[in-house]
Amino acid sequence: MNPFFQSDTDKSFEAACAALEAAIPAHGFGLLAVHDLGETLRSKGLDFPEQCRVFEVCNPQQAAKVLRADINLATALPCRISVSRQDGRTRIAMVRPAVMLSALSSDPELAEVARQVEATTIAIIEAAA
Repeated sequence: MNPFFQSDTDKSFEAACAALEAAIPAHGFGLLAVHDLGETLRSKGLDFPEQCRVFEVCNPQQAAKVLRADINLATALPCRISVSRQDGRTRIAMVRPAVMLSALSSDPELAEVARQVEATTIAIIEAAA
């Protein structure tokens, strides 16, 4: 299985970011932070013409289940969804939670949590695209 889920959109970078911000709470997740990687790299004097923002999102109930099972999995939280613009295309993407968690844990209950989170984050991306 492809470890990434991605959706290209005809929306501009800013419109895709706004649509993603609206879709996150509509699907029961919270927006914890937004990192503008493109701006950060440019502010450090690096030549980075692309646009890229990373949105950290979380569902507290699902995160609590994961953390109760194994606090070390905090290193894999929160979920991250990126919006990027390259070669004239806008893309919304993420690492699939089920794939990532399967590399970190063999607990079947956590695998189910990851599947549920993945279904919702895919729905968020599809709504934003």
